Amino acid sequence: MQLLTIDLEDDYSLIGIHSTEEDYRLAYLLNSFLKIKLARFKHNLDFKNSTSVFPLFEYKDEANYINYYLINNKYTELVDNQDKEGLFGGNYSTTSYLIPEKKKVDFFLKIEGCNNGDFIQNLVNDLNKINQIITSYSIAPTTLKSKENLIF
Repeated sequence: MQLLTIDLEDDYSLIGIHSTEEDYRLAYLLNSFLKIKLARFKHNLDFKNSTSVFPLFEYKDEANYINYYLINNKYTELVDNQDKEGLFGGNYSTTSYLIPEKKKVDFFLKIEGCNNGDFIQNLVNDLNKINQIITSYSIAPTTLKSKENLIF
């Protein structure tokens, strides 16, 4: 008896973006510079057993069969700890990451339907021309331990 094993490659490309802009502002900038139409998705990306939510913007380029997703990598939650007295009383914040091994990345741009290296490199070059983006670069999804968080 022979077993057929299929090794499915990641069918998307990923770009890490460093920027201090708010997510909606970055989406607007990407729309302006890249001539795409990212819009806020009606639901946040969230996970079982977690209170973290990650806002999601999407654009489906139906003419070219390419889907774009802009996702926050960080979620900061303010915790009200007023019940406690002494050293640990008061409010504090906690930060969760969509991809914990890439804590310095502020946003991910996930592109489905185009694994063309030249297209991705040109996109990175265009992103790096935007003044509000500190830097952006391609990330190989296979190198990520938490890549299952990008499946939605």
